[in-house]
Amino acid sequence: MDFRSILFYGFTFFLMAACSNKEDSAIKPTLGDVTESVYASGVIKAEGQYVVYAAVNGNLRKIDVTVGQTISIGQKLFELDEDRANLNTQNAELAYKLSQQSSQYTKDRIAEIEIKIQSAKNKMLLDESILKRNKNAKELGNISDVDYERLELSYKSSKLEYEAGIKQLAELKAQLQNEEIRNSNVLKINRKNQNDFTVRSAFSGQLFDILVREGAYITPQIPLATIGKSNSFLLELQVDENDMARIVLGQKGFITMDSYKGEVFEAIIDKIYPIMVEQSRTFKIEAHFVKPPPKLYPNLTAEANIVIKTKKNVITIPTNYLIQNEYVLVNKNEKRKVKTGLKNYQKVEILEGLKPSESIYKPDNEL
Repeated sequence: MDFRSILFYGFTFFLMAACSNKEDSAIKPTLGDVTESVYASGVIKAEGQYVVYAAVNGNLRKIDVTVGQTISIGQKLFELDEDRANLNTQNAELAYKLSQQSSQYTKDRIAEIEIKIQSAKNKMLLDESILKRNKNAKELGNISDVDYERLELSYKSSKLEYEAGIKQLAELKAQLQNEEIRNSNVLKINRKNQNDFTVRSAFSGQLFDILVREGAYITPQIPLATIGKSNSFLLELQVDENDMARIVLGQKGFITMDSYKGEVFEAIIDKIYPIMVEQSRTFKIEAHFVKPPPKLYPNLTAEANIVIKTKKNVITIPTNYLIQNEYVLVNKNEKRKVKTGLKNYQKVEILEGLKPSESIYKPDNEL
């Protein structure tokens, strides 16, 4: 047998094999259910999970807790070096005591001014009474205009002295009050700053992680620890902006995790954050397990298919039998346009253009 004969038989065998493969790929539409879903990815979070930060700068002098420990609200977690804060508080306390001693002098001054005001008031009332009595005498001509004007001037002078005393008293009281408030506030601020050097837990839960070491220099931007509930977890998922309009509260999600390969868990969407994360162009949503896995840890990765819509007893074909999202292959090489409905990565609903009794063929990659 020469080379051309071998080539001919080889080509014939290839055509027969191709035809056989094409025949093997023929299927008929099936009647079943199809579900449309939206993909989301995310992590497991402990209920109430939060990161602990310090409110001030300082060297971390002591860590008072250990990883895995149960934490109560207000419990001491970390101690920062507070020597400078102690000095500031002591200085504020000294200033406050000095201001109290000074305020005693001011109070004595107030009492002295009050006596002067009462004396000025008595004189003003006396001058007013004399002036009123001599007003009739002036009308009868029993007192000269000069003497009457002298009485008027005396009344006005005593009145001005009385009003000046009242004003001076008000200013002195305001000064005393302001100084007391200012020194008291300075002391409170320094005491609070001193308390800030002790970092306490804002919630009860479990200490999942400590992120710093003793001796490190701490700022309010450095995370210190992670705390959350140990027996309650949620899903924090990211949804692409193109799919977000179809997400609503109460939708079901089917969850898979690398930690539980081959298992699927049901969850319910119960929180939507109505703002897009610009860096990832995604929206954050939260879901809770209907029946959680037996053991979970914070920050485990998870993937979700959120159910948007489900149709039952509809005509479906495998998704990979659909050409350019609108054609199927019939009679081995004839492309026919069809109208599709719901679609997922496995199968697609056929609304028009194909009967259940017709066979379709899996398209070659080039079609």
